[in-house]
Amino acid sequence: MRRFGKLLLRPEIVFLILAIGLGLAAAGAYWASRATVLTVAVAPSDGTEPAVIQAYADALAKRHKEIRLRILPFDDVRDSAEALRDGRADLAVVRPDVALPDNGLTLAILRDQAMIIASPEASGITRFPDLDRKRLAILAHRDADEALIKAMLAHYGLTLASQADEGPLPPRQVALVEVSEADLTSAFTRKRIDAVVSVIAPTAPTAQRIVESVQAASRSRKVAFVDVENADAIVARMPRLQMVTMPAETFGGSPKVPEEDVHTVGASYRLMARASLPRSVAADVTQHLFELRSGLANVTAAADYVQAPAYESTVGATSARLPIHPGAVDYFEREQQSFIERYETWIYLVAFLGGGIGSAFAWVGQRLSRLRRERVEEATDRLLAIRQEAQDSPDPERLITLAREIDDLAGDIARHALERPTEARTLSAAAIAIDAARSTIKRAIAAGRHGDDAPALAGQTVASGPEAA
Repeated sequence: MRRFGKLLLRPEIVFLILAIGLGLAAAGAYWASRATVLTVAVAPSDGTEPAVIQAYADALAKRHKEIRLRILPFDDVRDSAEALRDGRADLAVVRPDVALPDNGLTLAILRDQAMIIASPEASGITRFPDLDRKRLAILAHRDADEALIKAMLAHYGLTLASQADEGPLPPRQVALVEVSEADLTSAFTRKRIDAVVSVIAPTAPTAQRIVESVQAASRSRKVAFVDVENADAIVARMPRLQMVTMPAETFGGSPKVPEEDVHTVGASYRLMARASLPRSVAADVTQHLFELRSGLANVTAAADYVQAPAYESTVGATSARLPIHPGAVDYFEREQQSFIERYETWIYLVAFLGGGIGSAFAWVGQRLSRLRRERVEEATDRLLAIRQEAQDSPDPERLITLAREIDDLAGDIARHALERPTEARTLSAAAIAIDAARSTIKRAIAAGRHGDDAPALAGQTVASGPEAA
């Protein structure tokens, strides 16, 4: 214990402990400030979402935000949803009507889509039942879009024809004909198609061009849109869809296209996070996405379509059919946690442990100080004992041994005093004991050398003792 105390109290050991403490503090600060890297699964490869997420990832890195994105690309949204479900990704672009991971919670809507079915006014196609035995042009043939079209047709008792050959279609069947955007007007003119269907954001430039092509094929320049009656009933039956209203004049004001509001259904591409993602991280991802949105729009126009999911209350947001991540709700309601709130558990733990460690060090210091004092006191007691023994022992060799022991004890006391400050009273007592012991040894040795004169010499020495002390 004494050796441990001596080692612990050496200045270089103290500096080493301080250096280790500072190093640990620096490591903790680095850990707290380092960027959090999240893996995001992105799909579809032919959509606009990959460009939005890539621009977002670049902006985060350029502005040195605490969030970084590692992009994991996929061709289909089913694959991106599966990556989130099985833990390969922290975030994912998901289309809920196609595949909804059971651990996915919404952060933002990247793109709202509506099923738009348009035809020249003369066709008279304004309701889903009017599509019976009709041919629908589709520009981009995506499996996800076809699944939505098939589900809507089935709701009205219609089915997709297995082949789109020329000639009359059987009753209750509808054909899909893949047509390029450039050939859309001529396909109407040559009667290859009766209407065009697209699952797209109504405000997208492509949607505008599609409607203009239908206008060009219409003699009256008017366009008929299929209006979905009782869209709320359809959404109740297929809850992963959503109701969409296209306001009048969405595609033009002279003439009005459409002339009145058109009700339809649609789907959305959403940025989802795994449910276990910490609220603070989800809040940061959502905050940066919307704060950087205007800058992202300069890179890709699709960023303009990013929006917050609609909800009426916090309870409604987290208990909806497509629930929102609590961290995103924190951002939307400006209730993000502060640094103290985020790390309060760690702060309390460090404070608790720090107090305990500090108390332990204080106890150790007090204990070592007491040990030092006890060591000096033990040496002082031994010096007094030596003095008494020197008075009682006439053996010269024993006296020489005691003199050497006095020197050793004096050296020990000096080392203790140099290593750590010691109470002046304790050192003064030790110094007096050293002088007294040495004086007694001298008198005893002198008495032994002078034989019969020893008593007189001893008396003289005793008389001069206080003066020497």
